[in-house]
Amino acid sequence: SSCLFTLPVRGSEGLYMVNGPPSFTESTAFQRDSGKNCKAVAFSKDGSLFAWCNGEKVNIVNVTSAELLCSFDLPKAVCLEFSPKNNVLATWQAYTTAKDGTAGVPNLQLHDVKTGKCLKSFIQKKMQNWCPCWADDESICARNVNNEVHFFENNNFNTITNKLHLQKVNDFVLSPGAQPTKVAVYVPGSKGAPSFVRLYQYPNFNGPQSALANKSFFKADKVTMLWNKKATAVLVIASTEVDKTGASYYGEQTLHYIATNGESAVVQLPKNGPIYDVVWNPNSVEFCAVYGFMPAKATVFNLKCDPVFDFGTGPRNAAYYSPHGHILVLAGFGNLRGQMEVWDVKNYKLISKPVASDSTYFAWCPDGEHIVTATCAPRLRVSNGYKIWHYTGSLLHSYEVPSNEEMWQVFWQPFLDGVFPAKAVKYQAVPSELPSAEPKPAQAYRPPALRNKPVTSSKLHEDEPPQNMKPPGSSDKPLSKTALKNQRKHEAKKAAKQEAKADANQEPAQSSASQSAPRSTVPAVTSGDPEVDKKIKNLKKKLKAIEQLKEQAAAGKQLEKNQLEKIQKETALLQELEDLELGL
Repeated sequence: SSCLFTLPVRGSEGLYMVNGPPSFTESTAFQRDSGKNCKAVAFSKDGSLFAWCNGEKVNIVNVTSAELLCSFDLPKAVCLEFSPKNNVLATWQAYTTAKDGTAGVPNLQLHDVKTGKCLKSFIQKKMQNWCPCWADDESICARNVNNEVHFFENNNFNTITNKLHLQKVNDFVLSPGAQPTKVAVYVPGSKGAPSFVRLYQYPNFNGPQSALANKSFFKADKVTMLWNKKATAVLVIASTEVDKTGASYYGEQTLHYIATNGESAVVQLPKNGPIYDVVWNPNSVEFCAVYGFMPAKATVFNLKCDPVFDFGTGPRNAAYYSPHGHILVLAGFGNLRGQMEVWDVKNYKLISKPVASDSTYFAWCPDGEHIVTATCAPRLRVSNGYKIWHYTGSLLHSYEVPSNEEMWQVFWQPFLDGVFPAKAVKYQAVPSELPSAEPKPAQAYRPPALRNKPVTSSKLHEDEPPQNMKPPGSSDKPLSKTALKNQRKHEAKKAAKQEAKADANQEPAQSSASQSAPRSTVPAVTSGDPEVDKKIKNLKKKLKAIEQLKEQAAAGKQLEKNQLEKIQKETALLQELEDLELGL
């Protein structure tokens, strides 16, 4: 099969294109730009055009024919982006004021891709959010100017057709997909007033009544707003710079759900700690969150914000759905060791567990089959390079730059949805020429005194296993609150039963962890009276609950009043149990 797509590689060796699977050879169509000064690259949304700046010019080529379409003299450009339908190329360079303190020249330029002429230039001081945002059909374009959002229509940048003016719009995101365009805006709180995110439908911006939905919250220094693909809902990750309790170095995060029909909710995350990542499934009806102090939890939620599947805990801080939404990769990059878990989303079955150590970058190929992981500078300066995998865990291609060189960026050529049809999920690893990349497991440090003794497992924490949160045979219809309560009760009962079983099988020789209160291990003899047996069983159950409460209190948990009262009844219950067992 011929290669359908390429990956640009940018670094100290210049800029070149690599053919994707199966060949992985350097593309001969694209002439390598060997300059060491390539600052930025961009594909058009459909992958047909490619632009780069090399410290002298900004060039645009047609990807298939490699023909140079236009070239601009912009030696200082450091950011590039195409509009969604390839009509405009936006470029940005650092803003500088003149020596005498007068305003500098406009540094954000919008160029007509067909004619090469400059349509408009603006002053845009900050690099963050420098690029105007277009609706997918380019009927609207918007940018944030002095805390208000300015809208242009049909790429006519000389007329502002609409303004969205609130106290101070800090950030906004346009919805993806077809018209009508919706706008999510974030206004930070001030002087005791809460922050809020509001959803509007363009161009209805008059007054708070015109908003589709509104959600306010107190804990937010910055927010990330994520539209789902169908533009029916937005997830908002709100974070504070510092955690007042001092519990986390990441500040505090909360996750909110806001739908265009006006519904909103706080997503309840059952483990404390940072929210590392939140991603929508491309199907727009589920999302995955990775959260909690390490080992982190990962959970898939539905649009009711109820958990659908829980992946348990593990060394992970990122989640990536494949383009068709069939597969989810959970990964631990950055300060974690690069372990990946590849899950079949429909059946919630684990497909493979490849390891890409020292990765600073991960991306799905638009074909939904391949993955690239990379180690790039400046994040990591050593052993830069990239690897291409099949999701079944096979490493297909690996490239490391020479030791004195750096790699800054590698990414897939994009394609519009529907170019690659969805395929059935495979479990069998696809064949590969390369051996699998299994890093040597690091040996845990053992003090000299223990070095020749048998290894006892001393885990700091027990990993939680994955579990399906939907009861078997249930439809995708959200459960009612009562049904959910009953289901949780049922699960708790089941767990307690299994625990009791496990306790019964434990040898008395295995002393329990809490030596402070040794339990009298009485062999289970029946009194011969079923009523008495029932009472004994109930007493034991109550005592076990007290035992658990005491352990929680010892671990520093604040107990409720009724829980403390329970603990106080322990001696009376023990006495009663003794009397019954002695047959008094």
